[in-house]
Amino acid sequence: MDIIFERKINYYETDRMGVVHHSNYIRYLEEARCDWLEKLDMPFELLEENGITIPVLGVNCTYKNHVTFADTLLIKVFVTEYTGVRMTVSYNVTDKKTGKTVIEAETKHCFTNRDLKPINLKKHAPEFSKKFESLVESKEK
Repeated sequence: MDIIFERKINYYETDRMGVVHHSNYIRYLEEARCDWLEKLDMPFELLEENGITIPVLGVNCTYKNHVTFADTLLIKVFVTEYTGVRMTVSYNVTDKKTGKTVIEAETKHCFTNRDLKPINLKKHAPEFSKKFESLVESKEK
């Protein structure tokens, strides 16, 4: 299922060179991931109501091309690994106008309870687990 998050670049997100500062891309990934969960009918609020948090364990980001003020990013979010305890979310980020890849990224997560103790989603919340499992795709997509 292709879910694309669209994000227009604000002027304040650019640096002295007129390009988006590299640190902003991590925020864009978070925005896209939140939007993705909402579109999957699993918003963070619902997960938290069920005692589930999804902390970030790591971020890997490769910068390919820059974008500037008023450009629009298209961010495809997809799962490339899911075990019930851990999940890797990958992102294809492209410039809407040119179609060029802007960044390739992934975030690594685990599932925890409210006390930040690791949980196995397959046991703790099988309905959410099945949904995440069904979303696993190849990185090449």
